[in-house]
Amino acid sequence: MVDKKSLSERDICTKYITPALEKAGWDIQTQIREEVSFTAGRVIVRGRLHARGKKKRADYLLSYRKNQPLAVIEAKDNKHTLGDGMQQALAYGEALDVPFVFASNGDGFLFHDRTGLSAKTETQLTLHQFPTPDELWDRYCLWKGIPGSARPVVEQPFCDDGSGRIPRYYQRVAINRAVEAVAKGQDRILLVMATGTGKTFTAFQIIWRLWKAKQKRRILFLVDRNVLADQARNNDFRPFGQAMTKVTNRTIDKSYEIYIALYQAVSGNEEEKDIYREFSPDFFDLVVIDECHRGSAAEESSWRRILDYFSNATHLGLTATPKETKEVSNIDYFGKPIYTYSLKQGIQDGFLAPYKVIRVDLDKDVQGWRPYQGQTDKHGQLIEDRIYNQKDFDRKLVLDQRTVAVAARITDFLERSDPFQKTIVFCEDIDHAERMRESLVNLNPKRVSENRKYVMRITGDEAEGKAELDNFINPEERYPVIATTSKLMTTGVDAQTCKLIVLDRRINSMTEFKQIIGRGSRINEDYNKHWFTILDFKKATELFADPNFDGEPVQVYEPKPDEPVSPDDPAADETMDPPGVGDERGAYDSGPGVPEDEPDTPWDADDAWGPWSDLDTGGPGEGESGPKRYVVDDVEVEILAERVQYLDANGDLITESLKDYTRKRVKEQYASLDEFLKRWDRADRKQAIIEELAEQGVFWDDLIQEVGNALGEEPDPFDVICHIVYDQPPLSRKERAANVRKQNYFSQYGETARQVLDALLEKYTDAGIEPIEDPKVLNLDPLSRLGSPMELIKAFGGKKGYEQAVRELEDALYDQEA
Repeated sequence: MVDKKSLSERDICTKYITPALEKAGWDIQTQIREEVSFTAGRVIVRGRLHARGKKKRADYLLSYRKNQPLAVIEAKDNKHTLGDGMQQALAYGEALDVPFVFASNGDGFLFHDRTGLSAKTETQLTLHQFPTPDELWDRYCLWKGIPGSARPVVEQPFCDDGSGRIPRYYQRVAINRAVEAVAKGQDRILLVMATGTGKTFTAFQIIWRLWKAKQKRRILFLVDRNVLADQARNNDFRPFGQAMTKVTNRTIDKSYEIYIALYQAVSGNEEEKDIYREFSPDFFDLVVIDECHRGSAAEESSWRRILDYFSNATHLGLTATPKETKEVSNIDYFGKPIYTYSLKQGIQDGFLAPYKVIRVDLDKDVQGWRPYQGQTDKHGQLIEDRIYNQKDFDRKLVLDQRTVAVAARITDFLERSDPFQKTIVFCEDIDHAERMRESLVNLNPKRVSENRKYVMRITGDEAEGKAELDNFINPEERYPVIATTSKLMTTGVDAQTCKLIVLDRRINSMTEFKQIIGRGSRINEDYNKHWFTILDFKKATELFADPNFDGEPVQVYEPKPDEPVSPDDPAADETMDPPGVGDERGAYDSGPGVPEDEPDTPWDADDAWGPWSDLDTGGPGEGESGPKRYVVDDVEVEILAERVQYLDANGDLITESLKDYTRKRVKEQYASLDEFLKRWDRADRKQAIIEELAEQGVFWDDLIQEVGNALGEEPDPFDVICHIVYDQPPLSRKERAANVRKQNYFSQYGETARQVLDALLEKYTDAGIEPIEDPKVLNLDPLSRLGSPMELIKAFGGKKGYEQAVRELEDALYDQEA
């Protein structure tokens, strides 16, 4: 008889769980998927390098049809109780949007019904009582309120174009929820998905399934940029083939079923230009509105008139940034979102790039500036006598040296990291963008001499710069590197390789702020774009603290005047969250001459640049009729001394010192030094404890640097904790290695084994505990010069002897009595 307790988790799955599923009627080829990873693993930024966190993986995902999951099963070996995996399974079930959750140790199943339709929420089942696919599907449809007549629509397969591309888990949730909502007769639907998460592909699958099921026969897909219409037609929407057309030149052909159109291609300011009226009001069954925050929710918007005209159709809105103001409300029009996939979730899942924030405070921004009596600007204008502060600069008052100071910091950051990383500098207006361009050109003569397009102003008023936008967003084009702009590049620019976003403008709109952050949030593995940096000069990142913002920065850094604009060691733990709000609420104040939100303005349908041409306005002081703007060129502007700010795992600003914060966090888990030492001594891998504390909010790089500066050498993380949390004197790694050698520790081993251990000590001195715990270290220099891994292990009498020697070496390293 098999001893079930001796079986591994994988054995339990193979011998007990899978056979039970097959006996219940689940098809192992089409309905059962094992070990399903559904996230990419969060990007963890470590200095200038990155790593991936663990992927979330379900042991079993059961689907009624492909891409229509019903249940998850979390398996454990038989040493665990039946329900030991339930809490983990419930978390997976919630993320994957499946209502039926099971845990098993091979003895049976613990069944958790999230629908609330069962007499008991949790029920124990034998291996022979697992529900059939039809049982769970019937219960699912009852829970969702899907009538029998709507089931063929809901059961319509996803489009499979043969490329092997499958929806990510959150796309699948959005698609299924939208199709179910339409099948049940809901006529106003809103999906909120962060920039870079594949809204167009999601929209395509929704439209495809409804079209194939003949639930919707004529569909209008509205976008706000020409390039988006072309991308949709040529890429995601290609399977529609001859059934699809793009509305161009304001002409209408009613013989198609799928229509892709720009808002502005079918509407206009004048009534006669509203060619959408050439269709009958009932022509379309479904209208899908991409980026629906950009006007469709506004009562008086020309886009809204299109929706009102086709009011009998189902309206599906897609947006990364739903707009909720007194004048505009997506929720009032569409209702609450049926699904939201936020920037924060995208970063946690590893599908979107995390970011670091560097805050730079300029003295005049913080302290203000007042002219002396009778002072004139460089044009001879008498400057109004009052205190000018951050909200005035580059709007009412231009300090030329301020522009130079910002440009110098940008240049410093690029030179210290990568001078050719794509950079967007957001300025107050076109004039500011031009002055910033000039300053950057003058500060980068070598780069500009190599290629005049190193720095370009890309704004709506200038054709040459605007024509370079495609080159800027093309990963294969090196130039332009730096783009100065105002509003042109806030939305819709798919800058996959943008690694630096500079904020030198006050941002009053959360919608706009999210859009700007979205310019850098895409990951591009091929071009080593895994994270990006936000360089903030105007406190715009205080908006991170707004409850309407949902993505946290990796790091917030405020350099002192004599420090580089980039941290010396910019590694930051991935769990850092958004800062709190300081006393100065400047980021929320509306500056003079700049409205809270730009009005929606139609543009030429066939102009790919049209959507931006009216957004990049010159701002105050550009025209003779505008407000007076003073320009002062003889006032010095400097960086103020500021401290580094840290953020805890809950997104709150840490007001205490980093040492006090670390002490508190560690003592929550290890109340005394004795508890910590016992845990450290018992751990098979010390690195596992280091990683565990990092996940809980210990900022290792900053703490090691701080303690190391006092020691003069880099300490071991063990010493960092013992010193900061428990007031023990720290040792450097070099000192710990020297103590081991003083103990005559190697004498018990043969010559080859002694050489191996000595080399491991050198590895520890150079790089810490992690490499010596990894068997692959035997393949690395200098150990590889001593012999093959097999030969080196043989010097210890075999694998067990080698592993025992490494453990004893660690014991000697961390011997508190030594």
